[in-house]
Amino acid sequence: MLLGLGLGPGDPELLTLRAVRLLAEADRVFVPGGIAHRLVQPYREAEVLEFPMSGGEARVRRCLEENADRIGHQALRGLTVFALLGDPCVYSTFSRLAQVVRERWPAVEIATVPGVSSLTAAASVAGVSLSGGFTVSDGPEPSDRILLKVRRPREAAAQLRNEGYRTFVLVERMYLDGMRVCRGDDLPEESDYFSILLARR
Repeated sequence: MLLGLGLGPGDPELLTLRAVRLLAEADRVFVPGGIAHRLVQPYREAEVLEFPMSGGEARVRRCLEENADRIGHQALRGLTVFALLGDPCVYSTFSRLAQVVRERWPAVEIATVPGVSSLTAAASVAGVSLSGGFTVSDGPEPSDRILLKVRRPREAAAQLRNEGYRTFVLVERMYLDGMRVCRGDDLPEESDYFSILLARR
């Protein structure tokens, strides 16, 4: 199994209890750079892999394939952790890596464990509140939209369809009793206060 593990924004005290436990339990741990390596080091040894951000798409792809093969081979044999800064599902190296692992090692089960994201950490460091609506993007045209505290998800999805959104996932009572995930046409009429709707164009 391959697990993408979020290490948080760089403060060793912001690693989650689950991250610390999984680092100790893993058969192998890989990291994408020196900062992640320093965060992991108090808990176990990790292998640093190269993930170039420049040098042409061919070079980037070649490194992704080489790393996917190194990781995929291990992930078939036991719990393999790829630990990285921030959160593995938010603008992360893990997203691209996981895609290549799926292509080249389809038998490998892949999951993620969230970390404190740079978005919430930045708000804390800056001393600002994100209680109003906000947009996050690493490019000119955001393709995803996230709505918090969605009480009427089916109605919200209908409005978003008018804006070009086509794929919807509702996560209700995340990590709490009664948690459920609803997709597409299975969105309920009403949902709990602790609900998040993910919409994708």
